[in-house]
Amino acid sequence: MSESPESVLPVVLAAGLGTRMKSSKPKVLHELCGRPMLSYVLDAAEEVGHRRPLVVYSPHTAAITEVFADRADFALQEAPLGTADAVKAALALAPADAGEILVLSGDVPLVDPDLLAELIDLRRARGAAMALVGVHTLDPEGLGRVVRSDDGGQVLRIVEQKDATPDELEIDEINAGVYVFDGPWLRGRIGDVQASPVSGEFYLPALVVLAREDRRPIVSLEVEDDGTLAGINDRAQLAEAELDLRMAINEAHMMAGVTMIDPSQTYVDASVELASDVTLEPNVILRGSTRIGEGTRIGAGSQIIDTVVGRNCFIWASVLECSEVEDEVQIGPFSHLRPKSSIGRSAKLGNFAEVKASRLEPGVQQHHFSYIGDAVLGEKTNVGAGTVTCNYDGVRKHKTKVGKRVFLGSDTMLVAPVELGDDSRTGAGSVVTRDVPDGMLAVGVPARVRKPRQPGDESPLDKTQ
Repeated sequence: MSESPESVLPVVLAAGLGTRMKSSKPKVLHELCGRPMLSYVLDAAEEVGHRRPLVVYSPHTAAITEVFADRADFALQEAPLGTADAVKAALALAPADAGEILVLSGDVPLVDPDLLAELIDLRRARGAAMALVGVHTLDPEGLGRVVRSDDGGQVLRIVEQKDATPDELEIDEINAGVYVFDGPWLRGRIGDVQASPVSGEFYLPALVVLAREDRRPIVSLEVEDDGTLAGINDRAQLAEAELDLRMAINEAHMMAGVTMIDPSQTYVDASVELASDVTLEPNVILRGSTRIGEGTRIGAGSQIIDTVVGRNCFIWASVLECSEVEDEVQIGPFSHLRPKSSIGRSAKLGNFAEVKASRLEPGVQQHHFSYIGDAVLGEKTNVGAGTVTCNYDGVRKHKTKVGKRVFLGSDTMLVAPVELGDDSRTGAGSVVTRDVPDGMLAVGVPARVRKPRQPGDESPLDKTQ
């Protein structure tokens, strides 16, 4: 290419009202596989050029300026007066040395960066005023048709369906709304676009006629409809695009060494990282910044959100949120890690075990029916069924600290703030309201602390016999 990628200024049109979404949220902020659809368009724009994208927004879509403040600059289109008016608003803020203007739609998230690079190369090779993409489709209903010369070579104009003749309605090539313009030419001609007599709006395809008047080449790429250039206008189309993207994400992971028992029932966000030899069973949902280590199996019915899971773990029918899990941990079924939980190596959590904002050191056993909140449990501590850390007094949260090799009897209540020393124990049903020293036993309601019986010690029952 004779020009560098830095000469390309990506302009992304995102000012549309999106009324068919029937949502208070801007259309381009609706998510596909965990990311706003506009994210994918910006990804593609950044891949073909190094200039910061310029996004055109409207008062209705102003929320995008906060979401993408670190990725783009913004131009305001005050009123919805069409695509040419939107580009005109962008040019008013565009760098003067931008030699080429790449125009994309914010609601076409699956656009292929390789296609954009090819379109840029084509325009440069021909010295064209503009380059566009034409899509051959089986269903052109409602879309602008690309009208060519009799030999099928030159683009003569683009006609909207409502303005098309019966012969033009038979054309199966539609305008994809993806353009690359010669920057200086576009600046000189954008003000000459006339408003549509029907809608009163100013449309970019009118530039085709202006380029022909200037005897400047107009070039096009003709592609078959594979869905990657489809715009999203309603929730049904959003779901269809999500399915296409999810299948692509799943296939990429499987090619990299991940086993998916049933990819059609496996939901992995675009931002999730999976190591080789991870196995995902059906009905698994992985969201956000989740990372799964090598050899780990995620069992059916699990949902993991913004959580790091180590190597050779087994997570089964459980929910993990904003937490970390070290290697060789077993969790589930029906366990719940709430945010800020940390589970040490080789720990085990079983049926209906809940952990919140706590650290379980390596080897902790919390097999069933228990709640650990705002606590630290030392290595190889055993949590009996029904154990609860009573961490909230109605006003403040309090901490519980449990030492190493502690045995918590069934139905133990640990009333925070409280600390249990290494090798201490609690009896079944105990309500522990004060600290328990190393090696001591707490029993009763409220619990009394005493030295535990040793093998061979006389039982109080023995004295009655």
